Amino acid sequence: MKRLLLLATVLLSLFASAGPVVAGEDESSSIQSETFYQILVDRFNNGDNTLDDQVDLEDPVAYHGGDLQGITDKLGHLKEMGYTTLVLSPVMENSANGYHGYWIEDFYKVDDQFGTMADLKELVKEAHGKDMKIVLEFVTNYVSENHVMTDDPAKSDWIKDSSRKQSFQWQDQTVVLDQSNPEVQDFLMDVADYWIEEANIDGYKFHAADKANQTFLDELTTHIRSGNPEFYMLGDISDTESYNGNLTEDTAIQAVDNHALYESMTEVFAKAGKPLTSIHETWQATGGQDRLNYLDNQHTTRFTQKFQENGRNNVTAWKLALTYLYTVPGAPMVYQGSEIPMGGAGFPENQQLIKWNSSDEDLQKFTNRIGALRSEFPALQHGDYELVKSSGAMSLFKRSYEGDTLFIAINNDTESRDVLLDSIGSGKQLKGLLGDNLVRENEDGQYRIGLPRETAEVYVVQDDAGLNWVVIAPVAVIFILFIAGVIYLTRQQKKREAEA
Repeated sequence: MKRLLLLATVLLSLFASAGPVVAGEDESSSIQSETFYQILVDRFNNGDNTLDDQVDLEDPVAYHGGDLQGITDKLGHLKEMGYTTLVLSPVMENSANGYHGYWIEDFYKVDDQFGTMADLKELVKEAHGKDMKIVLEFVTNYVSENHVMTDDPAKSDWIKDSSRKQSFQWQDQTVVLDQSNPEVQDFLMDVADYWIEEANIDGYKFHAADKANQTFLDELTTHIRSGNPEFYMLGDISDTESYNGNLTEDTAIQAVDNHALYESMTEVFAKAGKPLTSIHETWQATGGQDRLNYLDNQHTTRFTQKFQENGRNNVTAWKLALTYLYTVPGAPMVYQGSEIPMGGAGFPENQQLIKWNSSDEDLQKFTNRIGALRSEFPALQHGDYELVKSSGAMSLFKRSYEGDTLFIAINNDTESRDVLLDSIGSGKQLKGLLGDNLVRENEDGQYRIGLPRETAEVYVVQDDAGLNWVVIAPVAVIFILFIAGVIYLTRQQKKREAEA
């Protein structure tokens, strides 16, 4: 039966790809319509303080109280900010102090510090009611050294490596699973099915997907896809230096982290005056619709920290960076607390509990606005993409899709910049969607796009509407009446003076 389902899925995929190919029209196209928000559950929001048995706010590597109820409580806020899919850190039962979720002791139970399966179901239900999706990070490579299987003689061949020479702090209490073992494969497939069926989640982000047995990962993701065609499957990349892009080619994973673009974006936007051309070169080498683009996460120095060290303003730097993040091909993934915005120079400062009372209203309004634009215009999700022109540290990008064209202008320079466009054609206008700017054709048939220092704008190409008489006429009438009134009063004053 499973083989028949797999065959049907492949045939449907082939049939769907038989038509004309446009940018983003593939199995991952729906991914590009999402704006992802990455949540480290324990450090997000404490919604149920009765679960705080292991909480110690003074210890940076202990539980800090975030839970599933806390996420449910903030769904309205996250919806307002324009996030459409929440990616949660692992929620399975962990060993003591496993706040990060990577020391799994029970693959079939929600960690007590986060709540219960009922809490997860409620979160998913509430999210779906707001047209939002829930994706769980799924650890397939490791288990806690305290998992019962590590002491089970019958499962001794389930463990591939019990060494503690690991790359990350959270791996020092784990053992590596042998994913070539058929019993391990069946176990992990059963776990994958369990959470989908039990909690009605919308996707998995596979932790350290590049370190998994690739043959098994292909079988696992194909198995999931066969029963859940709309299910999202994302890939976390552990070894960013050696990743060769094979996951989206050789498995059913639809999108993976773009670490190279992260490095380029944060380097440029952390300091005024740096040209955006270097970001574009990185995107050309590593980007695409199958990438998750981000400015920071729980494993990196926070973006806010980077630009603050160079004296940049919070709102200014984030506006520039978010404009690029939300308009470049791929799907944006925003790490929790960015809208506050929060700093942190690496672990553990980058994993602090969110300081909800410190939010910046201007930044939140802009995040909402740029998110709304991305949702409103399919060209910003699926469109063709090109760098049109640059001047100093200002660049102009173009995205077009099914007859709609948008230009994204970002000036990261320390002075005002402008560029001339002569490829739009006559009788058009560029209407700004962020700052309500308007660019019309000049006498030479060109369109001059100018921006003050450290600002950005998104323009949509429209037919030139000419003068807006709906607005001008009432203003003109008021002006005429004002002048007439002044003349009348002046004459009346002179008449009274003459009679006196």
